[in-house]
Amino acid sequence: MTYLRLEGITKRFGSFTANDNISFSVEQGKIHAILGENGAGKSTLMNIISGLYQADKGQIYIQEKPVKIKSSSNAIKLGIGMIHQHFMLIPQLTVTENIILGTKINWRLNIFQRQQEVADLSRAYNLDINPGAKVGDLPIGVQQKVEILKVLYRQAKLLILDEPTAVLTPSEVNSFITILRRLADNGKTIIFISHKLEEVINLCDTVTVLRRGKVITNTTTTDVSPQHLADLMVGHKVALNLDKPQTFPGEIVLSAKNLYIKDDRGINTVCDISFELRAGEIIGIAGVDGNGQRELADGICRLRTIEKGKLEFEQNCTILAYIPEDRQKMGLVLEFNISQNLILKAFSKIPFCRRFLLQQQAIRDHAISAFDAYDIRAQNSEVKVKQLSGGNQQKIVLARELNQKPTLIVAMQPTRGLDINATQAVQQKLLAEKERGAAILYISTELEEIMAMSDKIAVMYEGHFSKLLDSATAQVEEISFLMAGGKKWEKNSK
Repeated sequence: MTYLRLEGITKRFGSFTANDNISFSVEQGKIHAILGENGAGKSTLMNIISGLYQADKGQIYIQEKPVKIKSSSNAIKLGIGMIHQHFMLIPQLTVTENIILGTKINWRLNIFQRQQEVADLSRAYNLDINPGAKVGDLPIGVQQKVEILKVLYRQAKLLILDEPTAVLTPSEVNSFITILRRLADNGKTIIFISHKLEEVINLCDTVTVLRRGKVITNTTTTDVSPQHLADLMVGHKVALNLDKPQTFPGEIVLSAKNLYIKDDRGINTVCDISFELRAGEIIGIAGVDGNGQRELADGICRLRTIEKGKLEFEQNCTILAYIPEDRQKMGLVLEFNISQNLILKAFSKIPFCRRFLLQQQAIRDHAISAFDAYDIRAQNSEVKVKQLSGGNQQKIVLARELNQKPTLIVAMQPTRGLDINATQAVQQKLLAEKERGAAILYISTELEEIMAMSDKIAVMYEGHFSKLLDSATAQVEEISFLMAGGKKWEKNSK
């Protein structure tokens, strides 16, 4: 039975058409993928289904009944729940408090009864979550499960998941896929938005591909391959394999000796780390989120105090570029427009400022140049960055940071949530910087990406470097083993 059907959905923002006559349907108990480049209209479409936007034209049907979804609360009443790429959780509250927040509560709230309800629901779906735990203390993978519990608690029958595996490790992804299949088997209908094509093929039943706001195809995953999907998304042949230039390391740019760095709670999350990074070299850091990677990156970029140990920079290392983990919280000023964000580090310098006055024409010209060089897609440079897709936001961060011709680049999760085309664009730009002679510290939870980009790979676990590996000989199984806390890897072990 068809659970959700869209007919001719169109949404415009001024003269820009985000969704152009979109039609597709999803069967009950099935997992349906929505694919497309960043800016293809996926998020706009999901916001329409979840009530955050209203379509200018078209009709939505739930179980073949026409519905008007005028708000997010209206969507919840219709059994629609959305899990966003950036979690909507309050770290200071417990799991139960986050789940019941916004639901109808009387003055005689029995929190223990609510905890029991959450615990029962958790067991029913094998999610295994402590309802009394503080969300801020939970690993990213468990927080993802809390988001799922939140929509299930609201009795959602249609779940929309936006890049749900972008922050998960391989083992967490496998567990998550098992959960989604169990939900589908229990009659839940799932819309799955992802840029991981192998994942889509393995998990989903059907797929809709969008390109520049239009439906390119509606098909079953058994009829397509990752290469075919990539070509459909972009509109031309895509090279799925990365062409990494040969490495010729130069002088030491960064030397870290016995570093200790604390997190915001005052706990040492970087413990006795030492390494050397050379010009024209990429060291990749693999590890599960929350093992000290963020603190290490912040410490190197002088955003966090080095409690103990020593950081030494080459004398000529005058420019350091930082691509932060969270582009929205740390990389951009969302209320500023594109032009303003592109000069955040240079607004007081020539040619953008003369005699204490901003030079608007120079700023606009700089933005036009960045649009061309980084394929930033927006109506114009006056658009606020909060209105852009995640991929375009990341391209702005990249354009600003790399425009400085940095000596050292710290890139943390630089392709998180990006489509295949945007991912390749980011990687190629960083590889070009490496060829120019920049030293790059590349931090990611994507193992294939780490192995493809890096010359050396450091595995980080509980604040320590477990091992420093040569990427040419490193095995995925070994890295996964070390990421999980394994101590001694044997070649033939599994």
